[in-house]
Amino acid sequence: MITVEQAARITEAKLWYWQRISAMVLALCVIVHVAIMIYAVRGGLTGAEILGRTRGSVSFAAFYGVFVLACAVHVPVGLMRVAEEWLHLDRFLSVVLGKLFGVTILFLGLRAVYGVFTG
Repeated sequence: MITVEQAARITEAKLWYWQRISAMVLALCVIVHVAIMIYAVRGGLTGAEILGRTRGSVSFAAFYGVFVLACAVHVPVGLMRVAEEWLHLDRFLSVVLGKLFGVTILFLGLRAVYGVFTG
């Protein structure tokens, strides 16, 4: 039988892993994103031309969808820690705050990807 303390430790370990894995995905996404932006700017593309190239691109939508998902996983865990350690909020409130931010990032991010994808 797992005790409450053991369950809490398992949850903490899972959160730690999820944050580290999402950080690895974010690092790769940021590198690719910056490379794409440098390519676009040096190529003299305007905002309208960039949107014209991304509209309807499944690969664009998939890449930035993964980027948004990684943010939606990574940010809430960090915010929960900040809320607990710096703001001295109790565990329940920090979890609610983190989940609220995660859902907001997911909704707004995927909405932006959809908007750029569909034009």
